[in-house]
Amino acid sequence: MKMTSIKKILSGFLCIVLIAAVALFTFGCKADNDTSSGNSETTASKTQAEALGNGGTKFTLTVTGVDGKQTDYQISTDKKTVGDALLELNLIAGENGPYGLYIKTVNGITLDFDKDGKYWAFYENGKYATKGISETEITAGATYSLKAE
Repeated sequence: MKMTSIKKILSGFLCIVLIAAVALFTFGCKADNDTSSGNSETTASKTQAEALGNGGTKFTLTVTGVDGKQTDYQISTDKKTVGDALLELNLIAGENGPYGLYIKTVNGITLDFDKDGKYWAFYENGKYATKGISETEITAGATYSLKAE
C-alpha cells in the first residue's frame, strides 16, 4: 500500500512539473516571438539616413511622399537657409512667388495643387513651419520635413 501511495505522489508531482515546464516553454517562446517581431518592425520603420552635401552645419531632412513612404537625409551645408541648401543639392525645385519659393518638386516627384489638390508642406521639428523654406534659417541638428499633403 505504501508503494502505491508513493507512486501516486510521484506521478502527481511529475505531472505538475511537466505541466509547469510546458507552460513555461509555451509562454517563453511566445514572449521571444513578440520581442522578435517588435524588433523587426522597429528595424523596418527605421531607415538609414542618406548623407548629402558638404559643409559645417548638419540637419536632417525627412521627405514623405503621397504613398506615405519616408526617406531621410542627413544634410551638411554652409548655406544659411534650408531652401538654399536643398536647391544646391537638387532635392527641390519650384517657383519664386510673393511668399518665397513655392516647392513643386521634391526628389523628382512633382505635385500641382491646381491639378491634383496636393502640395509639399514644410515642417520644422515636427511643426508646420511659420516661414517659407527660402526664409527659414538652418538650425544645426534640427529636423525639417517635406510632406505630400
